[in-house]
Parts: sequence; C-alpha cells; structure tokens
Amino acid sequence: MKAFLMYRDQDFDLERRLPANVPDLTQDLELEALFEAMASGDGFFFDVARQAVFSSVTDADTIRYRQDVLKDCLKNPSIIRHMYALVTGVLDARRKHFWGLTSRYPSSILYDSVGLLGLYMDMLKQLKAVADAEAHKFTSEGFTTFFAMLRKELADEYFAVVQDHLRELQFRGGVLISAQLTRGNVGDDYTLRKPWNRRQAWYKRIFSQKLPGYTFYIADRDEAGARALRELKDRGINLAANALAQSADHVLSFVEMLRRELAFYIGCMNLHDQLTEIGEPTCFPVPAASGQRLHSYDGLYDVCLALTMKRALVGNAGNAGGKDLVMITGANQGGKSTFLRSVGVAQLMMQCGMFAPAHSLSANVCDGLFTHFKRKEDATMKSGKLDEELGRMSGIVDSIRKDSLVLFNESFAATNEREGSEIAGQITRALMESGVKVFFVTHQYELARGFHERKQENVLFLRAERRADGTRTFKVDEGKPLETSFGEDLYDRIFGANDSAAPSA
Repeated sequence: MKAFLMYRDQDFDLERRLPANVPDLTQDLELEALFEAMASGDGFFFDVARQAVFSSVTDADTIRYRQDVLKDCLKNPSIIRHMYALVTGVLDARRKHFWGLTSRYPSSILYDSVGLLGLYMDMLKQLKAVADAEAHKFTSEGFTTFFAMLRKELADEYFAVVQDHLRELQFRGGVLISAQLTRGNVGDDYTLRKPWNRRQAWYKRIFSQKLPGYTFYIADRDEAGARALRELKDRGINLAANALAQSADHVLSFVEMLRRELAFYIGCMNLHDQLTEIGEPTCFPVPAASGQRLHSYDGLYDVCLALTMKRALVGNAGNAGGKDLVMITGANQGGKSTFLRSVGVAQLMMQCGMFAPAHSLSANVCDGLFTHFKRKEDATMKSGKLDEELGRMSGIVDSIRKDSLVLFNESFAATNEREGSEIAGQITRALMESGVKVFFVTHQYELARGFHERKQENVLFLRAERRADGTRTFKVDEGKPLETSFGEDLYDRIFGANDSAAPSA
C-alpha cells in the first residue's frame, strides 16, 4: 500500500541522497530557522523537513499535487494530527513491547509476528474509521486516493479474515504437522496443517472416520525430549512464521511511510501557524515549466529572517518575467542580501510543494539551486580569498545544469574592482549563454554598468531604495546602477556625523 500524499505513484524517500551543495544552501540562505520552525522541537520533523526541502521537485504538476494536499491539511489540521498520532502510537508500542523479529527460532518469530499484526490491525481499523467519517472534508487528489485506498483495502471482511488467521496461528489447541521419513529415518517435508474444524457438529466429530495415529508422551523432566519436540514444531511452522514476518514487515513499511509523509505536512502546518502568529502572509505559488523565464512576486519576504526576528518584515514586489539575469545594486544595508535570500528560500519552498512567503508568487521551476555568497575571512586558509571563491565557483560549474538558478551575493569582490568585475562578468555571461538563470547582488559599479550599457532585454536591474536623508526602506525596486553605495551613511551612523571629517562617496 502507498499513501499517495507526496507523489501519485511513489513513496517519499527519507534516505534519498541530497545534492552536494546542501551545506552552502543551508548557510547562505540561513535555512536552519526554517527547519526548526517546521520541527517545533521534534527531531523527526526536522529531518523530514530538511529532506523534503532539498529534494526539489522539478515537475510543476507534482508541485500542484502537493499544494492541494497541503491545502486540505490546513483546512483540517486536527484530523491530520489525529492520524499522525495513530501512526506514531503504534510505532511507539512496537518499540516498547517488541524488539523486532531478530530471533532465529520460528516459534518466537511467529509469536512476535502475531502480536505485531494484531497491533497493526487495531491501528488500521482506527485509520479506516477516520476515512469513513472524514473523507468528505477532503478534496485533493492525494487524500481522495488515500482514503479510497483505505476503504477498498481495509474492508470489514478483510479484518475478519485476518483476525481468524491470527487466532488460529496462536495454536492454543496445539500444532498439527505432517512429515515424511527419508533414508536413515530422517524427517523431511515438514508441513503445517490446518486443524480440524472445531465448529463441526458434535455427532460428526464422534462418528466421522479417524485417521490412524499413535500417541507419544514425554516425561515432565525429559529436557532432551522437550527440546526435540520444540525443534519438530519449529520445522513445521517455519514457512508460516516467515510468511507472517513478511506480512508484518509489509504493514510496518506502510506505517513508517505514512508517518514520513504526514510529518512533512504537519511541519508545513507548524510553520504556517508561526507565520500567522507574527502576521506574515503566505500564498500558494504558481509554478511554471523550467524552460520558461517567469518570476513575479508581491510581498515577498525572507521567511527565515522573519522567524528569527519574530516580526513581520518589509516585502518586495516586482516582475522578472523573461529575464535571465537580475542585477541588484544599491545602498549598503539596504536589504539586497535579504531580498536575495527571500528569492532562494521561496524557490525551495515552492519546489517541495509548500506555500511561499509572499502575497503572491509565480516562478518557473529550476533544475537545481546554487548559491555563491561572500564568506568571512578565514585565517586558516592556505590560499587567498579570491582563490577560495573561484574554487567554490568551480564546484558549482561541475554540478550545474541548464535551467538552474544561481544566486550571487557580493561575489568576486576580494580583488580590485576592475579585475573582480571582469571575472564576475565573464562567469555571468557564460551562465546565461548556457541557459542558467542568475540573480546577482553586487557593489561593483563596473560590473553593473557593463551589463546596463548593453541594454539587453533579458536583464533586469533592481536597486535597494535609499531616501534623501539616508533612510533605508528595505525596498528593492527597479532602478539603474549608481556609482555609490552610500558608504558614508554607515560611517556617520557608526562614528557620528562630522561634516569636516566625513569621507566622500
């Protein structure tokens, strides 16, 4: 059985290998805050959220499929949490009362399997009851398929048959086994037989023809005889024990998979609750195919910063449709890096089927997200900072594909402006020619001016707003590059305004 909550035709794999640039994405986009909000203190939720966010979906149809499931979850949070409690409850009981089917004795394997399947059946009955009572409240394809599967596979007749088999497999009336003697009186072909029908009428049991048989009794203190009898029993029930253990493992795999997929959506619910509490908006983004160049947004904000500061932030609006390069310039500490992070985090959230941190968002899916942010000086480095930046860039180039998205933040500024601008310009143009979408935050006027003078239709220029009095609004709007980043504003704020000593821009 499958849950059908993450994919139409496959399970969510918590062990799937993640991209090599996960540490860079986590550091540059400050994603720990996102995962912690989704986890709400639960380590399993944290792991599931991390795996889902980094396992980006590149199929717009699957993204919409998950969005619809999440909408149902947000409308019915108590039902989702109840189903998750059923699943975790049975797994906790399994860990508490069963150590797993690790015994080498068929009788022990059979005993544990009967107990486990009885435990699982109780949980499945409760899950089926949820489907019967609550299915009409869900409209997504994922939940409709899931509840329909439960009603079909877990009919009352199914539970009745399973309970009968489990009752018989307890062998309260003994074990009926047939066998053959081979050369040297060695037993072979041990087969478990169905016991006589206890529901048969009494007169039929008395007068029906009996098969010839012999009875052998073992003395109370005959340990060797008891051991031999146990070995005979184990040989007879071996196949049944293995089949029952496989059945228990099959149900367990379904339970664990359902737990993983529900955990993802509960993590989304946890995040939604926290954003609602601090007054931040959310929306379900409109995904487009990777080959398109679509990127329009309204009220877009850095969700990780909002969660860290626990208050609403200034959102940005804009349209980068048809653009391969978005060049972002403007005043120091004007919100450029924050805006860049908001673009990256929103892209990851969209591509795992979540809502987005904005009033509205439409974007094409990307075949891989990469970040190249400036790093603090590392005294242990054996080479220069520029070498380190170029090394990281080389790693990105080794993994990048057409229709990927690369976010640059103050990259290649470790050398003088002329050389840094030339390096950044060549790399950016090569990426664009390869079909890669680029967002680039820079203070290097030569770099920005070089692209601006070309007046290319596929390039958009944004600028962090600064008012005449030096106030930063943290708005990033369309605007051509300026020769200054208004560094004197920072000087005045730190050292105090001094007309005679303040440096010029």
